Amino acid sequence: MKIAILGTGFAALTAIKQVRKQLKDVTIQVFSPNQNLIYLPSLIWVPSKIRQPDDLKVDLHNFFNRQRVEFVQSQVESIKDGGRTVVTDRGEFSNDGLIIASGGRFIKKLPGIEHAITPCEGIPAVEKIRDQLEAMESGTIAIGFGGNPNEPAAMRGGPMFEFLFGIDTLLRQQGRRDKFKIIFFNPAPEPGKRLGAKVPAKMQIMMAKKNIETHLGHKMVGFEANKVQTEGGEFQADLILFMPGMTGPAWLENTDLPKSAGDMIVADEFAQVKGFDKTYVAGDAGSFEGPDWQPKQAHAADIQAKVAAHNLVADIKQTGKKQKIKHELVCIVDTLTHGLLIRRTEKGTLMLPPCRLMHYAKRFFEWWYLRSYR
Repeated sequence: MKIAILGTGFAALTAIKQVRKQLKDVTIQVFSPNQNLIYLPSLIWVPSKIRQPDDLKVDLHNFFNRQRVEFVQSQVESIKDGGRTVVTDRGEFSNDGLIIASGGRFIKKLPGIEHAITPCEGIPAVEKIRDQLEAMESGTIAIGFGGNPNEPAAMRGGPMFEFLFGIDTLLRQQGRRDKFKIIFFNPAPEPGKRLGAKVPAKMQIMMAKKNIETHLGHKMVGFEANKVQTEGGEFQADLILFMPGMTGPAWLENTDLPKSAGDMIVADEFAQVKGFDKTYVAGDAGSFEGPDWQPKQAHAADIQAKVAAHNLVADIKQTGKKQKIKHELVCIVDTLTHGLLIRRTEKGTLMLPPCRLMHYAKRFFEWWYLRSYR
């Protein structure tokens, strides 16, 4: 019996561990362009040099050996035969069960978006931020994020708050904050509302205390080399950081998998791709049933992957004992020196004041998480 898992990110690695734990003798094939994990949550620390790029790269060769994984270095091109065949640039591979954890894509349609840096695209992006900050003696730094208008959950705003507060802290530590203007921009009038109803107001209070200006509630129009353009006006910027909304993987259009309005893979409350047997999705590629505040973050991807793996095994063993996705948002918004803990469930939101302990808790979690993959 053969299980196929697409990707080498958070959801994919969790799925590998969970499947192997429950099915000792099954063949697990993993499909991805490379066998590296990039620990995205710590990209925020590269501009300040709290972390070096190599600290965040993990070669998964040893992990794959321990988990007895057959790694297929490839680009996925399609899924066919009801999920039973993965089509790649290396050929076609059959399976008895499939977990799609290949991640999504950022929507790069705004005119001039090439003039903005998208931090979560990876290490080269944050190295560029680091180098440009070092080269700047003064100027305006604009930081913002957008969404997918057809997929409310398909945005990644948390890291942009961290870059915002982190760059402010870094410039203060360097004694040159007074030479810079920092502007936070967002098309929503209350960005961060998905974290909790009271979060946007508290975030804006933090920004005001740090002399961070805001440009909120205006639809994005585009960018120029040194300019941010919105329907509510435009402003100059010497460095632009922008996280666009997200959509599904590029190969999705070549399949008959169900697509949401935002072009992501439609899944039910069990993480199963709707209408497809023994085919599941976890992480950024999926559009899941549940509250509109459900996040696109590593913690949510891990939860979805555990559910997907459990339910796929239940299908294979024909036990019928399936689990539902438990929607939960947990994040520490880091400022380089302090951390702001936010946890949201269907019961409500917990938000703690910034403290040093949470900053070190985030750093400890990075070490704890990565040690199992090194």
